[in-house]
Amino acid sequence: MTFEDKIKQVVEIMTRISEDMSVPRNIRRTANEAKNILLDEKQDQTVRAASARILLEEISEDPNMPVHARTQLWSALSILETIR
Repeated sequence: MTFEDKIKQVVEIMTRISEDMSVPRNIRRTANEAKNILLDEKQDQTVRAASARILLEEISEDPNMPVHARTQLWSALSILETIR
């Protein structure tokens, strides 16, 4: 799987989370920020992946996050961890 495929997959997950009204606003906002970082082609791809991963790891432990969103978030983090 290429870098672009991985980014596309994570962006799709972040879009789903950021548009899900059952997810708290702060988590939707962070998912949207991570998506924007991943789509910013001015930065190196590994920097984008690492920056997004840091943001997502910060919110992954939020006790208010619904279980389905946490599962999606972990899936996105798994994909981002494969980018070196």
